[in-house]
Amino acid sequence: MRDFKLTYHRFSERSILVQWPHKIDKIILNDVLIYKNHLLNSNIKSLLQVNIAYNSILVIYDVTIDNINDAFLALKMLYSTRVSIKTQDLKHWKIPVCYDDKFGIDLEEISKAKQLSKLEIIKIHSDVIYTVFFIGFLPGFLYLGGLDKRLYFPRKKSPRLEVEKGAVAIGNEQTGIYPNSSPAGWNIIGNSPLEFFSTKSKLPCFAKAGDTIQFVPIAIDAYNDMSEAIKNGTYNLESEIADD
Repeated sequence: MRDFKLTYHRFSERSILVQWPHKIDKIILNDVLIYKNHLLNSNIKSLLQVNIAYNSILVIYDVTIDNINDAFLALKMLYSTRVSIKTQDLKHWKIPVCYDDKFGIDLEEISKAKQLSKLEIIKIHSDVIYTVFFIGFLPGFLYLGGLDKRLYFPRKKSPRLEVEKGAVAIGNEQTGIYPNSSPAGWNIIGNSPLEFFSTKSKLPCFAKAGDTIQFVPIAIDAYNDMSEAIKNGTYNLESEIADD
């Protein structure tokens, strides 16, 4: 298990930001998840919440941090005593996506700029196994790492005021899915009929950090059928145990 040189900063009067090297990296993600698990199982009585991002952890307390240096020291000690164990059962999800022109409203622009056909873009995008690094921006918005460099594409200079729920998009070096209708600055290449966040479910978001995802292209007829099954509650999203 690799030790990283972490930095510790007061984020607010009740929180501390712990940061790893600033890059999207699976080894860093694994270390973040191990440390998060260690924090949650520690004896810090005032610990309220632990939130993660690509390369950081926000440690939130339920009291004001009076002595920040003592708090830093406690977090450093916990990092040094973490143990590399399997913290959770990670899953691999296959996400159906329709890349039809009806949904892929920015495919033409990317195709021309990259000198790739739409079919080539779809194949490149759906061949990759992505890693869920964290969930944020919107409830259920999965930040995915692993986009093929051939599909890197800048965010829009003028974000759209609204995109459809389930919009699959590319923004710079990332790809993701908008779980609800919302403003969007990423480039839309398709749509998934799945529910990515539901307060009616035991787990509002089915995926978690560390899980893997692969997009599966479907035709628009299959998309419509699947949408109807989801509305009727007869569709079950399947998963499998992810490879280590």
